[in-house]
Amino acid sequence: MRIADIRQEYMRAGLVEKDAAADPFKQFDRWFQDAVQAELPLPEAMTLATATDTGRPSARVVLLKGVDARGFVFYTNYASRKGRELAANPHAALVFAWTELERQVRIEGTIKKVSAEESDLYFASRPLGSRLGAWASPQSMVLPDRLTLAKTVAAIVLRYGKHPPRPPHWGGYRVLPEAIEFWQGRKNRLHDRLLYTKQTRDWTIERLAP
Repeated sequence: MRIADIRQEYMRAGLVEKDAAADPFKQFDRWFQDAVQAELPLPEAMTLATATDTGRPSARVVLLKGVDARGFVFYTNYASRKGRELAANPHAALVFAWTELERQVRIEGTIKKVSAEESDLYFASRPLGSRLGAWASPQSMVLPDRLTLAKTVAAIVLRYGKHPPRPPHWGGYRVLPEAIEFWQGRKNRLHDRLLYTKQTRDWTIERLAP
């Protein structure tokens, strides 16, 4: 079968203004809980798009680790490619794709690091192997081979044992949303798209053409 011949009709549900929450974070929580209850694999997985200071984009999948009225939180190595790009251009976009529910959520906004206390608290909750890996991996850098990484992990184990502190180059970011779009697939590609845009205190809701 040719890729162009793959088709799917969207028939599960709709999204109308009268049923949408006035607060996009409440709407996000509704949909996120639906994804969890549907037992979707990795419902917290999201595509993170960043760009250099000259506008050259890149994207990868990361995991959501917190969300509240302030924004959406993930953790990573600050010296990684995404960390370097966010330092040069502190804007980002996120996409959640819950394809089994025929839904997407798109988020655009500015970004800032979470507090050291938040990063410390989350780092301490991670499995030991992940904490050691945060020290050992020079994320996004070229490695000569897998053995080099294994040797670095072994050296970190000797240095810190079972209680490695949070590396100074590792921590959290919070995406502060300026726009959040909820997309629900509909028949004949006439999808529902509701866009929430941040005003001074409140959010406006507009319907976008599919």
